[in-house]
Amino acid sequence: MSDVNSRYAPSRWSGMSALTFVLLVAVGAIILASMQSVAPSPKQLAQGLPGMVNLVDRMMPPNMEPAFLTRMAWRIFETFQIALVGAAIGIVISLPVGWLAAKHVTPIARFGYLVKVFVSLLRTIPDLVWALLFVATVGLGAVAGTMTIVVDTIGFCGRFFAEAMEDSDKQPQEALSAVGANRVSILFAAILPDTAPSLINTSLFALEKAVRSSVVLGLVGAGGIGQELKAAFDLFQYKNASTIILAIFAIVLLMELVTDRLRTLVK
Repeated sequence: MSDVNSRYAPSRWSGMSALTFVLLVAVGAIILASMQSVAPSPKQLAQGLPGMVNLVDRMMPPNMEPAFLTRMAWRIFETFQIALVGAAIGIVISLPVGWLAAKHVTPIARFGYLVKVFVSLLRTIPDLVWALLFVATVGLGAVAGTMTIVVDTIGFCGRFFAEAMEDSDKQPQEALSAVGANRVSILFAAILPDTAPSLINTSLFALEKAVRSSVVLGLVGAGGIGQELKAAFDLFQYKNASTIILAIFAIVLLMELVTDRLRTLVK
């Protein structure tokens, strides 16, 4: 009977080792135990619903006063500036960083893993922590937000640029190396042309991510429309807050449409 069961069992299960099964059970048990500790219960959701309804009611209708909309428009423009400048600088820096971190491509051989560790460090620390560090360094305002986006973009693009370069076609690189080309020549003549579509797509995703990140950096004083949102909630100006939330939604949606269109053109 066991032979018949194993014959008709899916290959993914029939080939599972005892250790893998134990690990899956352990992960499932951890998830279930964690849900009891941190997941909201139906009772909590039911008790919190009236408060949510009351808050939404106080946020309606959004504030559409011309003076407020004008001030908010300048904040939106500042948010775009933070995202665009920070992402642009970060992408440019990410190209040499990704090259140095790419296995079998890096010119620094065995020390390339140190660059990977550095990129991992940039990616591990949350945006708001970087923003707090830069606010403490250069003060409140858009400069701290731009520096945060630069670091975040390097952490994001540096990893994916390195992976794209590692997976690039090796034959053109070997041909150039055979005729005496150096590492820099191989990078510009073989690696970058082959990985250009992947690098462009990653850059567009980084720009989209930068817009989302720049929106919330204002919560810790790093400029942008997030600063207006924090002030609105701190002063209990909920109608202003609802207008800002709608503006943030429009910004993110617009950026997604633009980047999706650009990715289609690249393909």
